[in-house]
Formats: sequence, C-alpha cells, structure tokens
Amino acid sequence: MIQSDFHHYIVIGCSDKMGINTLLDIVGSIIVGGLLLLILFRLNASATSNLYNNNSELIVQQAMVSVVEVLESDFRKIGYCKDWNKIPDPTKSILYADSSKIKYLTDLDNNGVVDTLQYYIGPTSELLNTPNPRDRLLYRVVNSEVPKSSNVGITRFKLTYYTVLGDTIKTLPVANTGQIHTIQIDVETENAESIDSQYVTAFWRQVKLSARNLQNR
Repeated sequence: MIQSDFHHYIVIGCSDKMGINTLLDIVGSIIVGGLLLLILFRLNASATSNLYNNNSELIVQQAMVSVVEVLESDFRKIGYCKDWNKIPDPTKSILYADSSKIKYLTDLDNNGVVDTLQYYIGPTSELLNTPNPRDRLLYRVVNSEVPKSSNVGITRFKLTYYTVLGDTIKTLPVANTGQIHTIQIDVETENAESIDSQYVTAFWRQVKLSARNLQNR
C-alpha cells in the first residue's frame, strides 16, 4: 500500500512539471510571435515611408524641372527681339529688378513684337489651404494679361544681380537696371504633404545666368 501511494505521488509530480513546461512554451510562443509581428509592422511602416519619400522626391524633382526649363528659356531672352531696332539699347530692357520680382522686355513669340514679361512670387497667405506652410505661387505675367501661376510646391524664388565686373548689386530694387550684367536664380521646391513632419526638398541655382543681349553693349 505504501509503495502504491508513493508511485501515485511520482506520477502526479511529473504531470505538474509537464503542465508548467507546456505553459512556458505557450508564453514563449506568444512573446516570440508578438516580437515577429512588431518587426513586421515596423518593416511595413519603413517600407511605406520609403515608398512615400521616393514618390515625393520624384514629384518634387519633376516640378523643379518643369519650372527651371521655363525660367531658363525666358531669362535668356531678356532684351531679345527679332527686330533688334525695337530694343536698340539692351541696358534699358530690364524695367524692374528686385530680389523676388523682375520685369523686362523680350520677344516671346520671335515675331518682332516687343513683349513685357514679369515674374514674381506671391505670399504664403495665398496657400493657407495647403498642408505645407511654406509653399507659394510663382507668377508669370505676359504684357497686361491676367497673371498665371500654378502650385508646384515652390518655397523660394530669389534673384541676385551682378555688374559686368561681377560685383553684387546690393541695393534693391535696383535703381539703375542698366548695371545688371548677370543674374543668379535660386529656386526651391517642397512636396505638398509631410511624413513625420519632414518635407522633401529640391534646390536649383543658376549661377550668374547671362542673357546674350545684356552683354551686347
């Protein structure tokens, strides 16, 4: 009888030990599974963030290219006219020059008719409905037409003017625009929406762009 009781005690003890091991295995599996899920969530968030950033960079760069192509084409035509007799003095082709605004004479259609072209950047208050607090409208005005603009995420448009000797003209607006020989153009664009409070930025600088007709003096 004593032996039987002892045997029964040993069986019960082994059963309790197996139950504890099983419970530990379950808890361990839950912990490992949770860690794996957490890693997967983080990888997914990282992949989503990278995809968004890559798409944002592409959009910002495409917007920059479209703006730069028009700016370079227009600015190189400062003082140009197919009929040069209509702009005989290139030093008078720039009508107004400031750090974020310029107005000048040119022949946009290459038809011998003198046009006035104006560029200027608007205030941030015009785009309060967009997520980015810094984006602005860049206006392009031909003659007396209604100003045209589009929101491509421009946050900076700055013009710097230089004399024929390469000296910076510091007094703005430029009192004597005939002194302008070259122009530096700074443009910055950002994406419309941020991710983790960060905006993708693209910056372009045309260092001392020189319109051919400004040199013809």
